[in-house]
Amino acid sequence: MASRGRRGGAPAREDEPRRDERVEQQAPTPQGPVLPPPPPVDYGVFMQGLVQAMQTQAHTQAALQAQLEAQLDLFRWCL
Repeated sequence: MASRGRRGGAPAREDEPRRDERVEQQAPTPQGPVLPPPPPVDYGVFMQGLVQAMQTQAHTQAALQAQLEAQLDLFRWCL
């Protein structure tokens, strides 16, 4: 009579379940309230906001660059 063993002929330990007795593990069930799906995105509004943010950033960058150049001119004048 042949015993069922694991690969390599080593028998399963008593605390280790056999392959046919194992239950396939599944993702845990989420805890807490289940949230509804997010509302649909209005991509037109999204793009308008994105363009506005990019224009604001370009304006800010230009203002900072002008301020830096003015400070450098003042520094050079003091030398």
